[in-house]
Amino acid sequence: MMRRSMKQGASLILTAILSLGLLAACSKSEESKPSAQPSASSQSPSATSSGETAPNPDAAAWQLDTSPVDLTWFVGASWYGRTWGDSLNSKHITEKTGVNVKIEVPSGDANEQATLMMTSGKLPDLISMGSWETAVKKLWEGDHVYALNELAEQYDPYFFKVAGDGTLKWYRQENGNTYGVPNDSYSPNLMHETGMTAANQTFLVRKDLYEEMGRPDLTTREGFLNALQLLKDQYSQYKGQPMSPFFAQGNVPYGMTEYLQNLLAVPYEKDGKVYDRFTDPDYVAWLKTFRTAYERGLINVDFLVDSDTQVEEKTNNARYFMMIREWTGMTAVNPMLAASANPESYYIAVDGPQNSNGDSAKLFPGNMDGWMVTMISKSTKHPERAIRFLTYLASEEGQRDLFLGKEGETWELKDGKPQLKSEMAQLLETDIEKLEKEYGIMDTYWMMRNPVIVNQWRPEKAPVIKQMEDFANAQADIDSGIYKNLDPLGDSEVAVSWSRISQNWEETLPELITAKDEAAFDKIFENYLTRRDNYGFDQVMAYRQTELDARKAKMAE
Repeated sequence: MMRRSMKQGASLILTAILSLGLLAACSKSEESKPSAQPSASSQSPSATSSGETAPNPDAAAWQLDTSPVDLTWFVGASWYGRTWGDSLNSKHITEKTGVNVKIEVPSGDANEQATLMMTSGKLPDLISMGSWETAVKKLWEGDHVYALNELAEQYDPYFFKVAGDGTLKWYRQENGNTYGVPNDSYSPNLMHETGMTAANQTFLVRKDLYEEMGRPDLTTREGFLNALQLLKDQYSQYKGQPMSPFFAQGNVPYGMTEYLQNLLAVPYEKDGKVYDRFTDPDYVAWLKTFRTAYERGLINVDFLVDSDTQVEEKTNNARYFMMIREWTGMTAVNPMLAASANPESYYIAVDGPQNSNGDSAKLFPGNMDGWMVTMISKSTKHPERAIRFLTYLASEEGQRDLFLGKEGETWELKDGKPQLKSEMAQLLETDIEKLEKEYGIMDTYWMMRNPVIVNQWRPEKAPVIKQMEDFANAQADIDSGIYKNLDPLGDSEVAVSWSRISQNWEETLPELITAKDEAAFDKIFENYLTRRDNYGFDQVMAYRQTELDARKAKMAE
């Protein structure tokens, strides 16, 4: 899971995915404010040539109406660059269902753009946003999106068969309704049974440099500093360009906070009570190590300020040495580097920073929250087509179409099992950009991806990718998914408090890294903790405890 392109965050999933919307109001003056209940005429589904006029709970309802319809789909990730209608697969799905999709992405922060859309009262038909984003809760609480269960009952009861009771239960709100369904959602039971953990957090190093250095120990603070010193002394340039010693995905909010804490196996709770991970001694000690590295000139602040474009350029040219980075963001880069003039310049996962006990990392696995949740806004004029389209995409038929494309063109049956055609499998290893842009298969349109279904169709990964995946799986803390996204969201008082605390931490951590000495570090950190308390941190901790207890109760049902 990737947050704001390189800031992410993100992860994979156990149940299907969907969201829906009821009908907009009829009068022109009310188009921007749809009625809470659909009009009587809108409740009658279109008839097919066979004369069927009512959805069948045992069959997908999208076939009731395949006339052309346009749906806008907001994907809350500024880095997402795919379109609909140009790729072979998107054309196939539109021809089959009648649904043409216009994909929209934010020009900047997804939360800010979603807030602007809510203020205007004009939202896209479909909305997919990170499950952790504050705008998700605002969309639900502000009555901007429809309850999926209500839409399904009216327009496509087959939804309940493909969505899965577990997913609907996990996202069910206090009023009994479910407003969004995730992609990439996994349950702990499934992960234990299958070994598919969906863990994507890794600590990566450039293979050739790491091995030429003698595979230095990066788990201790001293070893970490020694490796950076060696890089500065002997490997500061690559192809005439300066090497960047270190990169942390998502900068302060992600890479240098919860991601680093996971590498250090910092607990989320102790004796049943949520734990303050920020003040954990091992975490603070490692932040001081980064301060020391900066003081010695072993790192600079580029890992805190580089744009996505700069990160991409440096990664593609193997100019980072160490990275706190999700391996899933390297699936296109590593094969490219392995096929370059320097074939050993790709990245491998190794043991990175560890706590003082030398414990292995406890990396986030997949969880029931999934990565992104998809919703249907009340601005849509086609709620019945929207829910039926999402039901189709969440079904095994739709997942196969989304992932593999059209039979005979991009995949074929071998020994009774769907399998990518050889030329597609080759592109997957050598040119993912072309595979996604021209053919639109595999993970191109991941907004509705259900790994429980699609993973059975994945070809064996290339060794330069599988090494990272295997390393992450081995260090995944399968039962820790329940702790993900415990923080308050929305416009409540406690959510505003957490927002202020988070923003202040983003401002404080660079000050800690660049502090002139350890005494200055301690003073800056002490002042931050005081501000944090003044902003209402006790209330945030109480919220987390309540949320954690509720999740444990849901898991026990």
